[in-house]
Amino acid sequence: MRLRRIVSRLESDDFELFGLPRRFQLERGDLDARRRNLQAEVHPDRFAASDSSARRVAMQWAARVNEAYARLKNPLQRAAYLCELHGVPIDAEDNTAMPADFLMQQMQWRESLDDADGRSAVEAVLTTLEAHRAAAYRRLQALLDQSRDFAAAAHEVRALMFVERFAADVDDRLAAAGG
Repeated sequence: MRLRRIVSRLESDDFELFGLPRRFQLERGDLDARRRNLQAEVHPDRFAASDSSARRVAMQWAARVNEAYARLKNPLQRAAYLCELHGVPIDAEDNTAMPADFLMQQMQWRESLDDADGRSAVEAVLTTLEAHRAAAYRRLQALLDQSRDFAAAAHEVRALMFVERFAADVDDRLAAAGG
């Protein structure tokens, strides 16, 4: 029965669930297509005439697919998940230690944003930040997919969490500046 096969896959990790290799680099189109196929297979409407147990499993399955998709489509969440799958939890709440040079960079960015007078100055901060963020994601991909250094990748993920929070602040500032 198809539902039994579905239930056994509920316990798989996100990559197995989507039939993807455990890699940071993913093709978004493949991920999207696999999500559509999974959702079509287990959409709760397909089980509307089934018993309550089958409907409940279909609902759980649909929720599981959505959760896995959300985690895999977000590069930072995907990286953190890969680290955790390989025994290196991110522990962002408990492990906030960062190198002094990174903290200095954060302070400089904050000061630049605080001092930014006008939209073009805020956009300049964003440009600098985006270059740093792109380089950090390239390093993260190399750590996860090439060298498979999950401890170093976890450190990079924690640093990127700070960067992403600051990027949200910059975006808020741009929105307040009218755009």
